[in-house]
Amino acid sequence: MEKRMYPSGFKGRAQRLADLDIATVGRRIGVGEDEVRAVIEVETAGGGFDPQGRPKMLFEPHVFWRELGPGQKRVAAEAQGLAYPRWGTIKYPADSYPRFERALQVSASAALRSASWGLGQVMGFNHRAAGFASPGDMVAAFCDSEAAGLEAMIAFIESEGLDDDLRRHDWSGFARGYNGAGYAQHGYHTRLAAAFARWQAIPDYLAPAHPKIGLGSRGAAVREAQERLLALGHDPRGVDGIFGPGTRAATIAFQKSERLTADGIIGPISWAALIEKD
Repeated sequence: MEKRMYPSGFKGRAQRLADLDIATVGRRIGVGEDEVRAVIEVETAGGGFDPQGRPKMLFEPHVFWRELGPGQKRVAAEAQGLAYPRWGTIKYPADSYPRFERALQVSASAALRSASWGLGQVMGFNHRAAGFASPGDMVAAFCDSEAAGLEAMIAFIESEGLDDDLRRHDWSGFARGYNGAGYAQHGYHTRLAAAFARWQAIPDYLAPAHPKIGLGSRGAAVREAQERLLALGHDPRGVDGIFGPGTRAATIAFQKSERLTADGIIGPISWAALIEKD
């Protein structure tokens, strides 16, 4: 029995995502802003809430069929057009909430598990992989903020071992794991590739104030990196705006402490880690 944890009408604080959230969260799985933004764009066109301030949600009747299992509840749901065994049996409505609200009356737990939710459209039945004890807990968090949806998306990607596909830009492999075996039918892989290409042509949130820097670089960005490294206990042997051997050694030590690629170069992922520690 699913305890009701979500707010009435699925309307919570509805806090929007900050650009800095996207800039920093990807570094946890070794990707930059562009990969994260591509997934968000394909899943929810860049936003986690609908015009009414509810988490974006897609109720899947074929999943509801599976989640209900044999019995009177499935019979009742099928009679109302809420459950059927195969995807595509009935065209989806523009707004899933009215149909979902009816499904809640049949089985709240099964209904919550049978919908995809929030910024990353995480299925309710994947709540544990996304870091939540129940689908109701997950939905409640998504009602409050897009940041919760972003965190859940990253947790799910890592839990399912899809982070490597994302790092390699294997869009087919990622789409298969994230969207299911029918990903090609919906063109998820090609849409992801196109979205990533678009975002690569747009400067990152942290750029140009935080460009890629390494041995020999000079300027304000180097000085800021040195200050941040020093504050975190990694002495660059001077805060002078010159990326020398001492700064490189401090950078490598920091990258190792954060389990990042220890190449001594501060790019988008290392910048995100440095800034997040502020």
